[in-house]
Amino acid sequence: MDLVIWLDVAVLLSLWQCVESTGAAKEWTYAGATGQSEWPVFFPECGGSSQSPINVDTSKIHYDASLPELRPLGYEQYGHEPFTLSNNGHTVEIPLPSWMGVAGLPWHFSAVQLHLHWGNGVGVATGSEHSIDDQRASAELHVVHYNSELYSNISEAKTQGNGLAVLAVLIEAGEETNQAYTNILNYLGRIRYAGQKVLIPAFNVGTLLPSDLSRYFRYSGSLTTPPCHESVLWTIFIEKVKISHSQLLKLETMLYISRPGSANPKPLQDNYRSTQPLNNRTVLSSFTPVSGNIYTAGEISAMVVGGLCGCVGLAVIVRFIVKTIRSMSSWDVLSSVRPHPQQRTKDTARDMALRTTSDPGTNEEANLQSKP
Repeated sequence: MDLVIWLDVAVLLSLWQCVESTGAAKEWTYAGATGQSEWPVFFPECGGSSQSPINVDTSKIHYDASLPELRPLGYEQYGHEPFTLSNNGHTVEIPLPSWMGVAGLPWHFSAVQLHLHWGNGVGVATGSEHSIDDQRASAELHVVHYNSELYSNISEAKTQGNGLAVLAVLIEAGEETNQAYTNILNYLGRIRYAGQKVLIPAFNVGTLLPSDLSRYFRYSGSLTTPPCHESVLWTIFIEKVKISHSQLLKLETMLYISRPGSANPKPLQDNYRSTQPLNNRTVLSSFTPVSGNIYTAGEISAMVVGGLCGCVGLAVIVRFIVKTIRSMSSWDVLSSVRPHPQQRTKDTARDMALRTTSDPGTNEEANLQSKP
């Protein structure tokens, strides 16, 4: 009897292991039957309470003066070894050497890889994963690192609460070509299908980041793709990076989810996860936002120009009013001191009378006329 029970237990354990292994190997997509809404079914951690990405509400963030400026380590010391650019069916990815890292985090984190998220070529600002005050950007770059101070490799670190750190760069479309991103985008034509790889010349990874690495948001979250481990310390830079509209369109339309030889290849688009509830988490900032709003450089320039124009216009109006008041005041003063016409006539008659009585020639003539 005991043998039968043990056999039943062994069968159940085997079945459970099969289910677990099947779930671990389950393919996923961003939409459809295995899309985002179904991720928690196959990957339970995707339904956790500390998921990413999030919308950053700048009216609710907390300023932390202790957050330092981040400093890439070894990003520019790429040597002569080429990078490998690949299409994994979900994104484009470049593995990074572990001697690259980032300073300014609680532990030492070594680089693992970088990848991108984007939209579908229809909406200009629809492809980023994170949003700020409900405003998405056109695309988003992630540079992934693991905690090499506490863990020996990425496999060990990715399941730990303090195991990963990801730098998030919001990307928007502009007029000028971004030469740093040509190092990636110019090679997309060689990896159009899932599973394809190409060697590309090494470049300074730091040029993909914004110039200001001191202003950012910080929060604890998860991987934005299955298995959604809640092990990521996120850094979202405020300054956006611009690429040209043609560069963005190339990213949004050139790649496929399907493998080579597919009769009807599906485009690799909209590979971003919807924002997740913040729940009880706190979002920190390394700076103090102005009135709770985050503005781009262009918006700030427009506000400055508008303010200057307003000041000039106000100055012109004030000058006109002052000039008018002065003109009216001068006229009133002149009117008050100007002699009255009638008074001027009396004064003239009096002056003539005085001149007549004081003229000697006139007096003699009068005296002669008075004699008989």
